[in-house]
Order: sequence, then structure tokens, then C-alpha cells
Amino acid sequence: MTRRWLILVVLCLSTLVLVVDNMVLTVAIPPLAADLGADAQDIQWILDSYILIFAALLLTAGSLSDRYGRRRVMVIGLALFGAASLLAAYAGDPAQLVLARSVMGVGGALIMPSTLSILITVFDEAERRKAMAAWSAVAMLGLVGGPVLGGALIAWFWWGAVFLINVPVVLLAIVASFLLMPESKGPWTRPDPLGAILSATGMSALVWTIIELPHGVSWPALAVTVLALAAFVVWELRTPHPMVPLALFRNRTFSGGSFSLTLVQIGNGGLLLVLTQYLQFVLGYTPTEAGLAFLPMAVASLIFNGVGAGLGTRLGNRPLIVTGLLVIAAGFGLLAAVSPGSGILLTGTALFLLGSGGGLAMPAAISALMGTIPPEHAGVGSALNDTIQQAGAALGVAVLGSVLAGAYTGAMPASAPEAARRSIGDALALGDATLADSAREAFTAAMSSAFAISTAGVVAAAVLALVVMRGGRKQEPSLTVTH
Repeated sequence: MTRRWLILVVLCLSTLVLVVDNMVLTVAIPPLAADLGADAQDIQWILDSYILIFAALLLTAGSLSDRYGRRRVMVIGLALFGAASLLAAYAGDPAQLVLARSVMGVGGALIMPSTLSILITVFDEAERRKAMAAWSAVAMLGLVGGPVLGGALIAWFWWGAVFLINVPVVLLAIVASFLLMPESKGPWTRPDPLGAILSATGMSALVWTIIELPHGVSWPALAVTVLALAAFVVWELRTPHPMVPLALFRNRTFSGGSFSLTLVQIGNGGLLLVLTQYLQFVLGYTPTEAGLAFLPMAVASLIFNGVGAGLGTRLGNRPLIVTGLLVIAAGFGLLAAVSPGSGILLTGTALFLLGSGGGLAMPAAISALMGTIPPEHAGVGSALNDTIQQAGAALGVAVLGSVLAGAYTGAMPASAPEAARRSIGDALALGDATLADSAREAFTAAMSSAFAISTAGVVAAAVLALVVMRGGRKQEPSLTVTH
């Protein structure tokens, strides 16, 4: 194995630790809440503190990696993430855990853009597609395997093990980084502190606005979002030394790929949120069984990531992206057609389609848009892509969660207790068989509405990619962004 493929292993480990950590936390919430005496507000901050900090700092972290060295920034991020994971594992109260999760958000923001920017600088155009496919496949494995791993760790040890497992992975990645990975950076430019402040303020306010959507629009947060992001765009276009090269959006491949991925993330954002509840509350699966039910998606993703890497060199990115997105839409369409009696076969088929389509489309889309970014802006360009997708995923969770909750309440009998009309879990806990059947029917109908929205969003992404992105195997050249 050549050195650059060993470097890819390090990058995959660094990405895996982020993805797995976010997924295992979903199954750790009940035991840690009971152990720490966390109330509903504490749980919200334990979940949201990470994503708020992560989203706020992504663009700044990408800019820092270009200026000071991508390996250096990634290693600092790994060290912070590992140290904060250790603190989280032995947190004695909710406040300590929120603090640890916030520091983990800082570390994650430093790691994420550096991994992708190092990948595109280490691999040339001939091998980049295969490397991107492997990186995407590992991320999918973490997404699907996280809940299974989390369930096993909690069953064998205690909830802190879901954080403690990060530490050896981080140490291995740090050591391997120094042994294998060359340093890379862009040309030195003057810092842009105002741009960093405006981007952090605007992105954190945006994510908070999206998080609060199910409870109504937070008008102060929305006002801060609009003012800060508008000021950020104006400043970045006027300053001679912008932190983010917004000229990238003049490139049709970058803008088309970014916004297509955003629409897909809106659809994907609510997938685990909605489907894990269906598997557990409607089909009666345990949390571990629900995690294992996603295996068809992981297997299909692994297979079609490899298929897509081979086809991409012959067909180009746009045909793969459009085809993959339509396959994803078919998967969501099947999920929208399930009923309480459908069982796992229809769901498994739908998940296989989602994995297949994602394996074809996602690496091709990321490869296409990252191929348009000048090498000197690899870090901040990667962060810009990550930021747009994070906002899409958060919006997907908020919108689909709201649709699911509203449709479920509307489909429940008016005579049902108020708690049962708000939550299927509360309805099942009452022990009334007739009410439980009504709750399962109502939840499945609500889930169909949510996945119908996902289907429409992914079809829109396919149309956008077809119309906006350049076709053929030849990609648009990278923009030269001058200061």
C-alpha cells in the first residue's frame, strides 16, 4: 500500500470518529439523562451545543487550515476532540457534559474541512474519485453503524463508553498523521477577523433558528441570521482579503453541486429521526435491532461507491449524480408507501435503494464541486461545502420533524388523551390496545407525508443538477481567486 493510501486511512479514521460520535449519542441519551438527572432542556443543550459550535466555526476553521497548515489544524482538532470526549465520558452533571460537547464541536469544526482538503491535495485527478468513494463509504458506515455500536457499548459498559471509545481512535489518527501525512497550506494572506466574526454569528443564529422551528419561529434569532449573513456576504465581496472566496458560486458545477447536496441533505436529515421511531414504535424493534435494520443501506452504499468510482471516469459526474438522485428518490417513494403491516421487506428494499443512489451520487457530487476549488482554497472551499450541507441537514430534521409531529397529531382520534396525541411513545405507554393501533396507523400516515416531502426534495435536486451542472467528463476549470 502506497503512502497516499495510508494517508487516506488516517483521513477516514478522522471522519469516522465524528460521524460515529454523533450517531451513538442518539442511543445514549436515555441512560445518561437518568444518570445525570438531565431534564428536557438539558438534553436539548447536550445535543445542540455541538452542532451550534460546529456550524459556527466551520468556515473559520477551513480558512485557518489553508493559512496555517491543514495537517496542523486537523491534529489540533483531533486533540481537542479526544480530550473533550474524555471529559464527556466522566461528566458528573449536565453542565459538564454540555461544556464537553461544546469543546467537541470546536474540535470537529477543525477536523472536518481539513480531511477533505488534504484528500484533494494528496490525490491527483486520476485517483481522487476512488479516494472520495472510500471516504464517503466510511462515513456511511459510521452513520449506520453508530447506533448499533452505541447500543452494544451501553449494554456492555455504561453510557460514558460511547465517548470514551473516541480516545484511542483519536490517538491513532494523531500518531499516523505525524508519521505519514505531509503538511500542506495555501499562500499566506492577511487574516479576516471581521469575516470570521460575521460568519460565526450568522451560522450559529441560522442553526438555532432551524432548531427552534418546531416550536415556532424565533424572530430575534432570524433577524440576527439575516443581518449577520448579509453583512458577511457584503464584506467578503468588498474586502481585498476575503476569508471565503464567494466567487466559487460563479462556477456552475460548484453552485449546482452544493445546492443539490443541500436538497438531498434536507431529505436525508430526517431519515434516521423518522425511520428509527417507525422501526421501534410500529414494528416493535429494540434500538439495536433498529440500527441493524439499516444494514441494507450500508451494504448498498459500499457496493455502489465502488461502482460509481469506476463509472465516473467513463460517464462523468453529472450522469452519475442525476441517476443516483433519482434512485434515492425512488427509495424515499417506497418509504412513503409503507403501512403498519408492511414489515421489514419493503423498508429494507427502500433502504437498499437509498444506499445505492447515495453511493452513485454523493461521491460524484463532492468530487465535482471539490474539483472546481483552487488548491490554495481547499480548506475553506471544503468548509463552505460542509457548512451548506450542515444547514440542509439541520433544516431537514426541523422541517420533517415538524411535519411528522403535526400530521401524527392530526391523524389521531380527537378523543385520545392529549399526551397520546402528541407522542406515539406516550400513546403506547398507556397500555390501551385500541389506542396503540390508532397511534401506529397515525404515525405511519405521518411518516408517509414526511417521506413524500423527501421524495420531492431529491427529485428537485436531480433536476437542479441536470440543468445547472456542466455535463460530460470534462469539468469546469477551477476558479482563480485573486486577492
